[in-house]
Amino acid sequence: MTVETLHFQAEVTKLLDIVVHALYSQKDVFLRELVSNASDACDRLRYAAITEPALTEGDADFKVRLIPDADAKLLTVADNGIGMNRDDLVENLGTIARSGTARFAEALAAQQASGDGKQALNLIGQFGVGFYAAFMVAGRVDVITRKAGEDQGWKWSSDGQGGFTVESFDSAPRGTRIVLHLRDDALDYLKGDTLARVVKTYSDHIDLPVVLEEGEETRTLNAASALWTRPKAEITPEQYTEFYHHVGHAFDDPWLTVHMHAEGAIEYTGLVFVPSDRPFDLFDPDRRQRLKLYVRRVFITDDCEGLVPSYLRFLKGVVDTPDLPLNVSREMLQDNPLVRKIGRGLVGKVLGEIGKQAEDKARYAEFWETFGAVLKEGIYEDFERRATILDLCRFRSSLRDGWISLSEYLEAMPEGQDAIYYLTGDSVDALKANPQIEGFTAKGVEVLLLTDTIDEFWTSMAPPYKDRRFASVALSGGDLAKIAAKADAPEAEDKPADDGPTAEADIHALALAMQEVFGPEVKAVKASERLTTSPVCLVSGDAGVSLHMERLLKAHNRTGAHADRILEINPKHPVIKALAARTGGDGFADAAWLLLDQARIVEGEPVADAAAFSRRLTAVMEKGLL
Repeated sequence: MTVETLHFQAEVTKLLDIVVHALYSQKDVFLRELVSNASDACDRLRYAAITEPALTEGDADFKVRLIPDADAKLLTVADNGIGMNRDDLVENLGTIARSGTARFAEALAAQQASGDGKQALNLIGQFGVGFYAAFMVAGRVDVITRKAGEDQGWKWSSDGQGGFTVESFDSAPRGTRIVLHLRDDALDYLKGDTLARVVKTYSDHIDLPVVLEEGEETRTLNAASALWTRPKAEITPEQYTEFYHHVGHAFDDPWLTVHMHAEGAIEYTGLVFVPSDRPFDLFDPDRRQRLKLYVRRVFITDDCEGLVPSYLRFLKGVVDTPDLPLNVSREMLQDNPLVRKIGRGLVGKVLGEIGKQAEDKARYAEFWETFGAVLKEGIYEDFERRATILDLCRFRSSLRDGWISLSEYLEAMPEGQDAIYYLTGDSVDALKANPQIEGFTAKGVEVLLLTDTIDEFWTSMAPPYKDRRFASVALSGGDLAKIAAKADAPEAEDKPADDGPTAEADIHALALAMQEVFGPEVKAVKASERLTTSPVCLVSGDAGVSLHMERLLKAHNRTGAHADRILEINPKHPVIKALAARTGGDGFADAAWLLLDQARIVEGEPVADAAAFSRRLTAVMEKGLL
């Protein structure tokens, strides 16, 4: 018999160290995770056996067994589920085979350093690696397993110190036996009463028996009925929370629980949760949803694309229906009309329940800050529910603190305003300082400050909201002139003294001269009605992509899109007036370039020629100081 010695992935080694040293005070978690994994293994075999009944031949009574051995200080958690082969053991127990593992390990290490054990536990739950919690109580863990349909069994062993061994094990029964060599300070888990308490607390909802075997005596420790099939009146908040922990492999508490039952043309039950913490793979390119589909309490799949749209991929829970055949294939599910109808009802219910929470602004802000960027994808993708999602959206504003709704925005609109104005960028602070909103602020016109990547997409697709169109203040076209300033509009801070307007002809001549200096660097130079305190700002043309969108595309190596750059100048600003008086004179070109570079910097762009910028700035300073 050959024993193969392998090493853990680096992230697993870090994780094990944190589990053993930082989370040791929450030891009950290990049993919850192992029982949940065993339940999942049985669910997967029950589904596979629908088309291959031979897989369960001779042992179709699914259950999880807890077998304490006080003399040997061993606790065994056994199931007769799908089992694993050699490759499964190496992949599932030796690596964290998910995107973002390095970021996960870094975040976990940071929580360990801060001493926040609970939050570190939340991170482990988000990443679905609860098996390693076994090392909280065990100095050594053996996994004896045989995959259903295969003859060869295997044994995986590790002391959690950096490596593990894998060897063939001919006498392994189908399923998985996890044997924990308990440490001396964890021997309470060999007592039946302790095991019963932990199972009742954390695993009562699991839809198969968790059986304690003490010598010749056996007893079932849980209710062994699917929680979603019970009447809501009989379920406590604690039971809902523990079921969420089980089905979502999570350690945080749910932000929202939605338990529904639909009858009529289609019958289904849904028990769905909105997490309070953001999963690590929320922005994974695959955008997979996390709901588990059951048919008559038999697990079918946790990857059913038609069940909920990708913008609700943060949902966790189960959907159970008797109206689908048990032998339905995963391929058929993708285009199944019944699944789509179930999905429509489920999505409508969930969005409605989320909307009800908006009455508590502080509580709703927690949800929006966690999942708002994902929910907004629905404005771009879900034509049917755009209006509903827009009602749920919250935004930062140029004139108010906190989050506001579109309805609140409309209530504050001054006379003459017929659009919902917005500006996209990288941060709220940078957008508030952007000169493009100066004229709007001076008239008391609110501008929505959008900082999520999806904002560049949905704003171009969104229909009018209550007959008000969406308009970007970053475009060259503007209609500020027809908007009446509010009586209580804030005065522009540091507004330059105005000793009279510069002649329109002089400004026109200045714009033409600056355009000649810049050449193809800008499409046009023109007078601005939006600027009050700044001399210049850079905007994009009415057609094509915005400047911010161009930067986003370049960051993703998509260089085809190009924004037309238009430099707007403030005719009332002293610098512009002085420059108009010196049009074409000595130092004119350097001053013009400095203004363009200033506009670029404020917009978040690099200057085109850093050396030339430095030379021009030095020359101007010399003239002013010497």
